[in-house]
Amino acid sequence: MSSLNPLHTIDKQIKEIITTHKEINSEELNQTVLKLFKEVNLNDLVTRSNIYSYELSGGQRQRVMIAMSIANNPDLLIADEPTTALDVTVQQQILELLNNIQKERKMSILFISHDLGVVNQIADYIYVMKEGKIIEHGSKLEIFTNPINNYTKELVGFKNKFRKYEQNKEKAILKIENLKVWYPIKKGIFKKTINFIKAIDDINFTLNEKETLGIVGESGSGKTSLVLAILKLIKSSGRIEFNEINLNSINKKKLKNLRKDIQIIFQDPYSSLSPRMNVEEILSEGINVHYPKYSEIEKKQMLENILKETGMNYETDNNKYPHEFSGGQRQRIAIARALILKPKVLILDEPTSALDVSIQNQILDLLEELQFKYSLSYIFISHDMNVIKSVSDNILVLKDGKLVEYGNTKKIIDNPKSDYTKKLTSSFI
Repeated sequence: MSSLNPLHTIDKQIKEIITTHKEINSEELNQTVLKLFKEVNLNDLVTRSNIYSYELSGGQRQRVMIAMSIANNPDLLIADEPTTALDVTVQQQILELLNNIQKERKMSILFISHDLGVVNQIADYIYVMKEGKIIEHGSKLEIFTNPINNYTKELVGFKNKFRKYEQNKEKAILKIENLKVWYPIKKGIFKKTINFIKAIDDINFTLNEKETLGIVGESGSGKTSLVLAILKLIKSSGRIEFNEINLNSINKKKLKNLRKDIQIIFQDPYSSLSPRMNVEEILSEGINVHYPKYSEIEKKQMLENILKETGMNYETDNNKYPHEFSGGQRQRIAIARALILKPKVLILDEPTSALDVSIQNQILDLLEELQFKYSLSYIFISHDMNVIKSVSDNILVLKDGKLVEYGNTKKIIDNPKSDYTKKLTSSFI
């Protein structure tokens, strides 16, 4: 999204790339652009090329970027994390597209990624880098079957990690019954409701104490709507029972008191942390809302404790701003902000998708350690099935707002019943 100019149409941006490097008449230019649209499977844009980047989905935007990059027939295409922010099915489409274009145009691709599942699908030869140095290189088969360096072993070994399932998670902390999130489609001068967009349609599941529930599904499957409904940030029907209290039938005052018990950690900590607030101000916000009578000494003690728990240091970090930290450190601050209120349920929305595998492992290990220590329950949303299988006891598969499969993670991954789940699990290394 940040690579495309939101003030110019897609058509204009592709033409600019072509005309910068060669002289071409307008008719030939238009034909070249239409040909590029077809080549990257954007056939629906052939008749409406004068649209803007914000009108496209993530997958469509990435196809536009690919069209721009191949417009001048390069010998080498550098693809820098081109599928990181995309869900599994769109990711597969982009990888297939790159493979097809490579064969047709006989070009080389330098593919940069921290996702070994993606690397395994597209690479012929692999270079592994750490701290600015190439520490190992070899064919795909050599790297994945016989890694030599410990760092490479750590990267490759992540694929074999399954969460150990425990049977003692019996007390339910969150029950969802017949949950629906329907958005009305209105038409006419009187805005009469003629139909509904069923973002969530009759979902049922239970989250037990100390349990991690993984939620997976492609873009538009309803993951975000489900979470927003649980957090009472959008209207829903059905029963959302938290600690035997139906959140859909309590008043605002009681709901405010319960909000500290259900916290959320977002995908991009750089966007979710205010750049105008330092660490102390970020962490103190929740305390000021829910514990206004706490003294400054008590607040400071809470800040010191939570930063220590999340691997940070109060003395050196409390006056720093988000831009002064690395991606992993910022996510630790986001975790500290959520945990400082001592919640019972923590919702994690793609918390590791923007991080490389080693930092990702550190964050996941931290979350597992904190869960065990504080008896936390997690709802973990991700499109990365390697992450889901390593953290989740149970898994919930969503498609078009409906529940496709729900149950033990290992059983579902080892023996998926639906074709949709099979497609999601095909992203494994």
